[in-house]
Amino acid sequence: MTQAAASTAPGEKPGFSTILPRDFIASIVVFLVAMPLCMGIAVASGVPAERGLVTGIIGGVIVGALAGSPLQVSGPAAGLAVIVFEIVAKHGLSMLGPILVVAGLIQLIAGAAKLGNWFRAISPAVVHGMLAGIGVLIVAGQFHVLFGDSPKAHGLQNLAAIPGALAGVQFATLTQVEAALAVGVVTIGSILLWEKFRPKALKLVPGALLGVVAGTVLATVLALDVKKIVVPESITAAIAIPGVADFARMSDPMLLVTAIAVAFIASAETLLSAAAVDRMHDGERTKYNKELGAQGVGNMLCGLVGALPMTGVIVRSSANVQAGAMSRMSAILHGVWILGFVALLPWLLRMVPSAALAGVLVVTGWKLVSLQHVRHLFARYGLLPALIWGATFVMVVATDLLTGVLVGMALTLLELVPNLKKMRLNVFQRELGPDESEIRLEGAATFVQLPKIAKVLDSAPNNGRVTLDTRGLTSLDHTVAEALSDWLKGKARAGVEVELPPSCAFGDRLRAAGAH
Repeated sequence: MTQAAASTAPGEKPGFSTILPRDFIASIVVFLVAMPLCMGIAVASGVPAERGLVTGIIGGVIVGALAGSPLQVSGPAAGLAVIVFEIVAKHGLSMLGPILVVAGLIQLIAGAAKLGNWFRAISPAVVHGMLAGIGVLIVAGQFHVLFGDSPKAHGLQNLAAIPGALAGVQFATLTQVEAALAVGVVTIGSILLWEKFRPKALKLVPGALLGVVAGTVLATVLALDVKKIVVPESITAAIAIPGVADFARMSDPMLLVTAIAVAFIASAETLLSAAAVDRMHDGERTKYNKELGAQGVGNMLCGLVGALPMTGVIVRSSANVQAGAMSRMSAILHGVWILGFVALLPWLLRMVPSAALAGVLVVTGWKLVSLQHVRHLFARYGLLPALIWGATFVMVVATDLLTGVLVGMALTLLELVPNLKKMRLNVFQRELGPDESEIRLEGAATFVQLPKIAKVLDSAPNNGRVTLDTRGLTSLDHTVAEALSDWLKGKARAGVEVELPPSCAFGDRLRAAGAH
């Protein structure tokens, strides 16, 4: 249970005098986390740093007000940095806006068509394999920025050039290469040390901010010859409205496919992040279709002003929840603070070395390359989900983001093969008495049935006792199993007793997630 939930009795709504101070404090924390990430992700995407800040402003003020997940924070995401870099390299910066407008429109239509729950049916193996691949590409690309260079056009080229970059370092001198490396190492070291030894009293101070401050102070005090980020004098100068000719180019099928890919990946990352945020608190649950529509509005606006694409982002969202946020006001205020900072203190941003932001992104990217999830998949569900993770990971690194995701999703279809003759699933829900209900699943529980299952699970009460009867299940794939596990953990945190009958199919697997 979060700090916010702990201060009020179950069923009691906190008053405005309780909500505002907590949201105000949480918004400051999220602002401090968001500032270096917005700039760093923009630089990693191959666009000016201020465009990431514009996305952060829109994600806070506009999407924060419209969001279906009140405690989720939206802004530029590391998960899209690779695909944006490719768009800019292949089609030019001017085409990013039109692609985002179309991608946002697709999201808006998908939300209106109530397709939000279908994104939850994407295999966790595909999602985490994609994120791990993105993490490797971010680390490989930003590694070169640490040496005062620019990232190469492709991830494999970045990986292949790493030995040469290391060989070119002359520790006896302090040229621009060694100076940039020193700033990057100090930034990374500060983040890691702070996260390991941070005092409890300062647990809300983000390591990324501290790392950027340390790298900037080093470069300033020693007057190091390093590249600094470029920020315009006025926030309006960061706005680049696409022209009619740019929109006309969207008739190119390749650009339309790119827009669809951006919409798909941004939506999947957003809704999976929203599901994770729901597991962190006991307040209002996410309305997935509303969240999808809000993201569509946000990305259309980002496209119209030439900013970066946005998603709901788990790092900023978890910081929001942990800081005690109680409503959407925290996300909105964090966008206001970014706007105020960019408008009033652009000179301060221009002191930040590019290598310091690269250091932040190296740490961020490395955290995405988590082997814990693939170990979990193998130990709990066997070889196939682990292979799906591995194939997605390899293809994202070796080819591109869209190809990797499509390969992973194609492999996920193999889980349907044993159930091709019996794909039907029945889901029943009934009240057994006061504060007591039952959910019964009969048939094959595969990812194609997850929207139906999720709809019933989401409608289950957050009090009393719930019986989950899976005795009629003939199969349970890892996507549905993970969704049920997350639901069970959420109910346990909310104080709901979930009971599995002794002879339930797959009962041992589900009991490990917290059911009785």
